[in-house]
Amino acid sequence: MRSGPIPRRTPGNLPSDLSGFVGRAGELAELGRLLDSSRLVTVTGAGGVGKTRLVLAAARAAADAAAGPADPAQERYCDGVWLAELASVRDPALLELTLAEALGLTDHTTRPTRTVLAEHLAERRLLLVLDGFEQLVDETADLVRDLLRRSPGLRVLAAGRRPLTLDGELSWPLAPLDPEEALALLIERTSAADPAFALTEANRTALAELCARLDGLPLALELAAGRLRTLSPAQVLSRLEDRFALLTGGSRGALPRHRALRTAIGWSHELCTAGERLLWARLSVFAGQFDLDAAEYVCAGPDLPVDSVLDLVGELLGQSLLVREETAAGVRYRMLESVRIYGAGWLESLGDARRLRRRHRDWYMGLATWCELDWFSPRQEEVAALVEAELPNLRLALECCLDEPEETHLGQYLAGTLWFYWAGCGRLTEGRHWLDRTLEDGLGLAGSEYESSRLKALWVLGYVAALQGDSVASMSALYECRDGAARSENRVAGAYAVHRMGCLALVSDDMARAGELLGSALERYREAGELNSNVLMCQVELAMALAFQGDLAGALSLCREVRDICEERGERWTKAYALYVLAYAELDAGGTAEARRLLAECVAINHTFRDRVGLVLAVELLALVTVTEGHPAEAAVLQGAAEPLWDGVGMRLFGSGYFNAPRLMCQERAGELLGTERYASCARHGRALSLDGLVERALRGPEPAPAAGPLPRPRGGSDRPMARPGTSTAAGATGVKNRKPAGSPEGEPAG
Repeated sequence: MRSGPIPRRTPGNLPSDLSGFVGRAGELAELGRLLDSSRLVTVTGAGGVGKTRLVLAAARAAADAAAGPADPAQERYCDGVWLAELASVRDPALLELTLAEALGLTDHTTRPTRTVLAEHLAERRLLLVLDGFEQLVDETADLVRDLLRRSPGLRVLAAGRRPLTLDGELSWPLAPLDPEEALALLIERTSAADPAFALTEANRTALAELCARLDGLPLALELAAGRLRTLSPAQVLSRLEDRFALLTGGSRGALPRHRALRTAIGWSHELCTAGERLLWARLSVFAGQFDLDAAEYVCAGPDLPVDSVLDLVGELLGQSLLVREETAAGVRYRMLESVRIYGAGWLESLGDARRLRRRHRDWYMGLATWCELDWFSPRQEEVAALVEAELPNLRLALECCLDEPEETHLGQYLAGTLWFYWAGCGRLTEGRHWLDRTLEDGLGLAGSEYESSRLKALWVLGYVAALQGDSVASMSALYECRDGAARSENRVAGAYAVHRMGCLALVSDDMARAGELLGSALERYREAGELNSNVLMCQVELAMALAFQGDLAGALSLCREVRDICEERGERWTKAYALYVLAYAELDAGGTAEARRLLAECVAINHTFRDRVGLVLAVELLALVTVTEGHPAEAAVLQGAAEPLWDGVGMRLFGSGYFNAPRLMCQERAGELLGTERYASCARHGRALSLDGLVERALRGPEPAPAAGPLPRPRGGSDRPMARPGTSTAAGATGVKNRKPAGSPEGEPAG
């Protein structure tokens, strides 16, 4: 094992500050002091006053302090600083799930998400930042109260227009910027849009007056900065003064903050062209980010030609009404929440909101359909990133499908079409939520013209529930799908139902039945002309069933064929599972170097797609490879690092003797070679690794073992990583040939 202290970890998910933070030095210091004295601090204030920017700046300061030299005073956030953005969450059932995602938790079990959160936070010391909870204030307050009670090392920094009203909460109203800070912000933002702009004696008075008229509200100042690109400060001030007079009866006294903000947004709205105002209103139907293609489809019409949308987006960007962001899914845009709400009000007043919501839904149904097809292609990773970025909009589309009972079949289709995301990208819990909802709300659609959508949702539900270890719900959905497919003569749905029944048998250790069902499903797929990631996964699962029963030759043949097809099509997700089986066969044949190479690729792919099921299986088998190579300490580290992953994967599912065999065998071998105390120390080291740290370590491989003589041979046990349950001491099995670990001389006695 590597020597030296464990590096200080500074996990978290805070975004970088692309435009810089201006002023607020006093507020930042005060906020830090408040967090020292209270476990819950809520920064309150009107929309646009700068709550989000301030709490993010405070959070970054806390993260920087935690990353500094080891100091007991900085241990408060040793487990990181995490941001949960809640503004786009409308469904209370998704609140806890959104928080879990923000913390990087992936849980494949059927445990309540609140339980998962509480267990994760129970022994951790971290700062949780909550932003935009107003639409779910009661639910957020209940969740925060529960987590704080059960997690003594947790502190919460929240930003909202109102406090959570909890015992022990420090509610801190945020004032607008002072005159100097407001002027500095206005100049900084204007200069960013127009490098030729500068503060001069000629424009200082007008700019200072503009800051005063906007009450020092950061959002209002940024909107004004967008206008200074085309108007002089005096012109901006003149137009704004007219707007104030209209709304306040000519009063030139101090204005309420919310009115100043609404005035600034309304003034920007008035200065927009008719086309810009119309696009602004229609863009308000998006949740979170969106791209240009979506904007063109959803917003264009006879009164807004599609070829005008790009130019209009550019104009809204120039006026700071839109924000452009670079993401893993490409260039995307978003509206600040106050601006979006203003636009949504106009859309309602135009009587066009329902039509636009449906166009929005239709676009995202089409996007999901395209992504499902493109999942079986070289663009698989891009598809995963795109769906991740579009999740708030996909949620909105699913809600729209459920708004009208006669359109529930659209929700079933959409929830079913996203199977690759639910199962392949670590989103089982959310997938189960939507599948249950669409099927519950659409019970009356059985046997209707929309039966195919219902059947798809059923087999996907059966698949998701099986991976969660909920065999009762899985079997119920799959039998219903199979019977419905037979009645409607839907051969494809029937094949999927039989396939997932085989998958359920596989994870339930019924290998004979799994082989029978999976083989039948493959025949059905061939007859229907179906070929995609699901079909190839069926072939890999059949190979697993054969390997578990000792037919390595048959398993190898199937998985080599899958690997070749995946490489030809650019498919990587299913390929990772084929590599897992191939690595098992290599290890069984003594090829530890090739097994390591295959598993390293498997780990990298599963980590890319956030597939914790595949990742934990690969890490456990890699640990067995590692101890076989003669590195028991490193194997123990990997074993320890994998333990937290098992909590999210679900012990009920992987209590399987077959799937557990590599872990138990490695634990037995490494424990005998190291001794109980050192094994436990190495495992603790592994548990301290972050997920990224685990993956980096697994890919790097062990350092060369020191030349300190041969390692003793472990006593008893089986060398087969996946022996049949009931036949090994480690995995429950005996009587299988023993193979010595690397470095053990021939003939050395056991022990």
